[in-house]
Amino acid sequence: MLLLSIWLILTGLIALIGLSFEGLPVVMAILTIAAGVLILLGR
Repeated sequence: MLLLSIWLILTGLIALIGLSFEGLPVVMAILTIAAGVLILLGR
């Protein structure tokens, strides 16, 4: 749930302030996958 909350906060910041850097899509994808796996495992 922690990773999910971080992902949601970052998504909101990206939309609000136009946060952007070159590796952003990769970072967001890794956070999304990690959060999904941990939720499936029940952590």
